[in-house]
Amino acid sequence: MTKVLVLYYSSYGHIEQMADAVAEGARSAGAEVDIRRVPETAPAAVVAAAGFKTDTAHPAIEGVEALAGYDAIIVGSPTRFGRMSSQMASFLDQAGGLWFRGALNGKVGGAFTSTASQHGGQETTLFSIITNLLHFGMTIVGLDYGFAGQMGVKEVVGGSPYGATTMADGDGSRQPSAAELDGARYQGRRIAEVAAKLA
Repeated sequence: MTKVLVLYYSSYGHIEQMADAVAEGARSAGAEVDIRRVPETAPAAVVAAAGFKTDTAHPAIEGVEALAGYDAIIVGSPTRFGRMSSQMASFLDQAGGLWFRGALNGKVGGAFTSTASQHGGQETTLFSIITNLLHFGMTIVGLDYGFAGQMGVKEVVGGSPYGATTMADGDGSRQPSAAELDGARYQGRRIAEVAAKLA
């Protein structure tokens, strides 16, 4: 059975919701899926002052070595000024040993993100994640246009050929829409399907 890791960081719960949807999609393709979050690196006082969501059903990943045990890794992070969060970057920066050994070569990867606005750096954030995955030797699967929910302009909706996305609004009040969660499910399913074919 194909093993898929959905690895994420979420400050306010938007990416956590997307991670659940990505995992649901991967499971629908018959994959065994684990959802893990990366450790919080912000000081406790900052977390409290900013109102970060600290309750989650997902355990923290035990370390970068765990990545080698999966056939596919799907990484989710909110944007921080057009790039992945420092929490996710800090975690991936510890994976030099995996890179050196080629432990992730040939595995399948993908990315998803959340921004405050439509123009908040979704695609550059996805590329900041994808760049890491390519350096690890991974095969990237985005959100292809088989998912028609990202097309059209009748409603504000996330989505990019590079990965599933959502928008939170500046105050975090907007939650992922049905179409955005469907996009996350679609991408999760496609990644699991590709990983199964390459196994």
